[in-house]
Amino acid sequence: MRKAQIAGMVEWIISDGLTGYDEAVAFMEARVAAIHEGTADEAVWLVEHPPLYTAGTSAKAADLLEARFPVHETGRGGQYTYHGPGQRVVYVMLDLNRRGRDVRQFVAQLEAWVIAALAEFGVTGEIRDGRVGVWVARPEKPSLFDGSPREDKIAAIGVKLRRWVSFHGIAINVEPDLAHYSGIVPCGISGHGVTSLVDLGLPVGMEDLDLALKRGFEQVFGATG
Repeated sequence: MRKAQIAGMVEWIISDGLTGYDEAVAFMEARVAAIHEGTADEAVWLVEHPPLYTAGTSAKAADLLEARFPVHETGRGGQYTYHGPGQRVVYVMLDLNRRGRDVRQFVAQLEAWVIAALAEFGVTGEIRDGRVGVWVARPEKPSLFDGSPREDKIAAIGVKLRRWVSFHGIAINVEPDLAHYSGIVPCGISGHGVTSLVDLGLPVGMEDLDLALKRGFEQVFGATG
């Protein structure tokens, strides 16, 4: 685990290898409590997980098509999603008591952050009403639903607040095995697909994305350690 920290700023943490999901939740639970108590700084934690599915508070049983990997119930917003190697999971532990208690604004900031990071690689990330996450237009591919031009999800967003301190966060596809999504209806949305930076033909590595995320975070939220 690599850390950078300056008092009063956001701690930026990068974990090498694969982090177990239960371990990640335990870390976030403890850190959120410490942030609320004023004994720890805010944090952004970047990890990769082994293959698994998570079920958000709106998950529907019918959207779990095949439990190919362990399924973790979680208190974040949203429905089913996949995590696995080649996907950068960004856990965001920020104190909205100090940043404004506006959930919609916070989610919009997370979206803007992802879009800014993707733009560094020439990818135009977009948001859509009624469809959570960040999407990429694929005019060369037909929709799986009605044949119209397809839009593929490249990043999922799902957060939870406790005493106005956030946790959970964002998952961005760098080079995961996209076939692993076939066990679920991702975020309950049919008719569209999923993509990744490498699937889009971009030779982007995890460290490249991490640097873009840090620059984008500072633009949207302010300085990190």
